[in-house]
Amino acid sequence: MKSYRILIYPAILVLSLAGTPAFSASTKTVIADAEYVMADGDTLAGAEEKVLQRAQRRAVEEAGIYLESTFYDVEKESGGRSTQASSLEIRTIAAAITETEILESSRSFKLDRPVFFIRIRATVDINSLAEAIRRLQSDQKLAQHFRQLQQENHQLRSQLQELQRQPTGVRMLAIDPTGKSSSQQRARAMFETALQTPNLWDKIQLSSDAAALDDRYVDPLIVRGQTYLRLASLASSQKTQPAQYTTYLNKAGLDFDLALRLDSRHIWAWVGKGDVLAWQNQWDDAADAYEQVLELDQFADVARLRLIDLYTKQARRQVGSRSWHQALATLKKLLKAETPESWLPYQKEAYMLRSEIYLKLNQPEEALGDLSTVIRTDPTNLVALVTRARLYQERLQDRLAKDDLERACIHGSNSACEQLP
Repeated sequence: MKSYRILIYPAILVLSLAGTPAFSASTKTVIADAEYVMADGDTLAGAEEKVLQRAQRRAVEEAGIYLESTFYDVEKESGGRSTQASSLEIRTIAAAITETEILESSRSFKLDRPVFFIRIRATVDINSLAEAIRRLQSDQKLAQHFRQLQQENHQLRSQLQELQRQPTGVRMLAIDPTGKSSSQQRARAMFETALQTPNLWDKIQLSSDAAALDDRYVDPLIVRGQTYLRLASLASSQKTQPAQYTTYLNKAGLDFDLALRLDSRHIWAWVGKGDVLAWQNQWDDAADAYEQVLELDQFADVARLRLIDLYTKQARRQVGSRSWHQALATLKKLLKAETPESWLPYQKEAYMLRSEIYLKLNQPEEALGDLSTVIRTDPTNLVALVTRARLYQERLQDRLAKDDLERACIHGSNSACEQLP
């Protein structure tokens, strides 16, 4: 029987600092405390990182800025065991910290669970966070629409069938050339309606009408492009002829290209362009588009997640063709030393794949390092535990090998149990 306990910490955007104009100072130094109760699935390093993240978040709040968002600490209980994870949004808060000095650190126990305490002195970059807030607010509606379209359901599939019966033309609008201001207002009203409508055909039509009313308005192009991408995904899932979803991809590509001609720094236009290129198997160009997103906005997690998925799949294809060194070069782009620890769970598959490549190339030391990273991130990964045990045995480190085999055996690996003395 599984249960979930979700503690929600709402935060409100406040743009004033002790009565002074918003962001008048570029940095502010504050002292902040935090506590974290270690969960069963945590490693010591992971728990220490989480308590530091909480302290950094509080430091940002102490500086007088609250990000308009909601942060979740989720505790999952199953069979008497619990794990705890923090949302990706905490990294956005921590990114405002330019320098952190640990003043005090201690551990104690509460109800047989380790409790980590930390006190830090942090330097908060006010201007950097202000820019992040501005971008997050401006992209919020498009991001919400993007997530909405990612949720497959029966209703969308039925809409696809309806759309296939609809005429392919776009209605002609009568636009008053003397009422440009009025046209822009009507365009924005149509765009808001397009965001809310669940019907894909109506969404495309409304966004087309909005774009026709204001030919400099980028957001309707993004929404229409996202909707065409969703249609391509639905058509593909129904095993429709490739020509059907290729049409949707081409239309989406035209929308994102036009949006970039109007605004070359538009985050969601670059994300959409990368998605279209990935659909078309243009992996390098797709990666370039996602990299461009991160150059424009280091907080754009959707692009980083896309890159992780894209590079990992590309490396796996190269491994399939026995192009070991090409696969290593691909993974090198992804597994950078400066990547924050909080991204490791999402890169676990890539580290596991690279360890396999190192073993093929007879580089056990490098493989051991990657396997240890996987186990630090996922202490119950049976393949990583058994493989690392074998490497330890080859190095005559029997005690370490036995520890790994015991852990793997406890978590259900029969082969590990059979190897134990």
